Amino acid sequence: MANKSDKWPVNVPGKFYVDQQCIDCDLCRETAPGSFSRYDEGGYSYVVRSEEHTSELQSRLHLVCRLLLEKK
Repeated sequence: MANKSDKWPVNVPGKFYVDQQCIDCDLCRETAPGSFSRYDEGGYSYVVRSEEHTSELQSRLHLVCRLLLEKK
């Protein structure tokens, strides 16, 4: 489960974020390339565009989470 106290500082301000549990699998960047990017120096993803007033990002995040859980 994501933890707000562990979110990466490079995330844009907003409701969505990537925390230190990111394993850099690239799935979020493939699923929502306009919303996520890779922080090369740290080797993790982060949120570059937060869509606070739409459900687009939330829908994509649910897909990413579901796919990650299915891989376990």
